[in-house]
Amino acid sequence: MKALQAIIRRTGGPEVIEWVEAELPPPGPGEVVMANEAVGINFIDTYHRTGLYPAPLPSALGMEAAGRVLAVGPDVALKAGDRVTTFGPERGAYSTARIVGAKHLLPVPDDVQSELAAAALLKGCTAEFLVERCGEVKAGMDVLVHAAAGGVGLILVQWLKAIGARVIGTVSTEAKAALASEAGADDIIRYDHEPVAERVRTLTGGKGCEVVFDGVGADTWQASLGSAARRGLIASYGNASGPVTGVALGVLAQKGSLRVTRPTLFDYYAEAEERRAGVDRLWEMIRGGKIAMTIGARYPLDQAAKAHRALEARETTGSVLLIP
Repeated sequence: MKALQAIIRRTGGPEVIEWVEAELPPPGPGEVVMANEAVGINFIDTYHRTGLYPAPLPSALGMEAAGRVLAVGPDVALKAGDRVTTFGPERGAYSTARIVGAKHLLPVPDDVQSELAAAALLKGCTAEFLVERCGEVKAGMDVLVHAAAGGVGLILVQWLKAIGARVIGTVSTEAKAALASEAGADDIIRYDHEPVAERVRTLTGGKGCEVVFDGVGADTWQASLGSAARRGLIASYGNASGPVTGVALGVLAQKGSLRVTRPTLFDYYAEAEERRAGVDRLWEMIRGGKIAMTIGARYPLDQAAKAHRALEARETTGSVLLIP
């Protein structure tokens, strides 16, 4: 069968995304043909496109998708018609269909639509590991969430409130402030209007936040350092504004014996048991009404470049989908 797939032959801006028609071979051992019904766009896709995360060229794009199995190769327990989803690590989700390793697929529950699965999986699992296993957040903690109205940010705010934390969120517009407040943030800081760290200190009685979740990167690093409480943790999990470089250990000491980690999803979802447990926890939070997913925009599949431009300009809220 033929499939429309996105590739990049060089790194750069959204304009490097090309579309090709590929003939899919029969799936081999351990492989399936997956037809996509919804594709999730994530900042990691832009990192692959720009070369921030190097990959051999030409390279496919996209980590997250939900759809159905069309055909299976030998040694695969799945069958044609099964509803499945994936968040990688194989790239190639920007497609109508592709060959993918069965071990990287997860079943989609009957009560979860494909759009919800594609919107929730990667971002929701990121929130799960950040809050529960990386940050080890407990009820009563003060937590700072940068970009609180973004795809991961909105889920983080809801997750943190569900376990009893106090959440301070940073945003860039009044519309985003409203979204973060609706998600449960206790306090909102417009980082374009006031110094973040000073405001955090005021809100916490001078103490600062025990945990800081920073998916923005370079632009918010100094604010994160200034907002963390003594012996606090900064989890710098993204590079939306560029990577953080030159972390000085002496500064961490001066700021109160701070701890810093640069966590990635696949180190926390490395084993099959970890993946199953994390995804089950995400579905539990969604089914229980603790997490409500926001789909901020839907684009036709071949408008991935337009979606990337909006994402990088911080014009999006919630999850962004491509629809084949």
